[in-house]
Amino acid sequence: MISCIAVDDEPMALEIIQRYCAKTGMLDLKALFREPVKAIEYLQHEAVDLMFLDINMPELSGMQLVQTLASPPMVIFTTAYSHYAVESYSLSAIDYLLKPIPFERFLASVHKANNALRNKTNPATNEDDPVIYIKSGPQTFPVKTSEILYLEKDGNYMTVHLANRKLLIRENMGDIFERIPGRDFIRVHKSYIVAIKHITLIETHQLSINNTTIPIGSTYRESLRIRLGII
Repeated sequence: MISCIAVDDEPMALEIIQRYCAKTGMLDLKALFREPVKAIEYLQHEAVDLMFLDINMPELSGMQLVQTLASPPMVIFTTAYSHYAVESYSLSAIDYLLKPIPFERFLASVHKANNALRNKTNPATNEDDPVIYIKSGPQTFPVKTSEILYLEKDGNYMTVHLANRKLLIRENMGDIFERIPGRDFIRVHKSYIVAIKHITLIETHQLSINNTTIPIGSTYRESLRIRLGII
């Protein structure tokens, strides 16, 4: 379980986060705060893994709050204003959620925090090039995740596109997404997961990897923009 707190001056916003936290089954919500100063006092005596933090608050903004902490926990900013996105990532935020926050977007942020926490707990995994074993028909192949360009779903099957070959597997999108490093991949369409480092061009409705055009679904466009810090 990921221990966390939430800080927001709006009671309804805290209620939503509290409900979402319970719904994920991954979060242990320790406390809710409407006043930033009280959250700072709490963090001086208690350690948590993650903080859901509003940006616009009276007396002290969420960004100012983070800057007052010597060892801040992971932060997911929550706000109704998109123009803070770039500044939030300069503070090494895990994610940036725009209100009203859909649950699926909230859940994606929690998975990112979980991946970051695993990498922090096991730093060697952050330095190595992880290998996953992919079963294609009767054969199983070791594949370095750095070699994966993108994953493409087609019905009950998925194609793993590598630089010099393709592997056809019978596995669903959610299962394989859990096996690859979340820091390196992002879902951009209901049928596509792409390796961030292999993206060569991004347009409004599509992106390119190795001269292959991949569509960007409308429901994934905002999360891609935020993840990559595109203004």
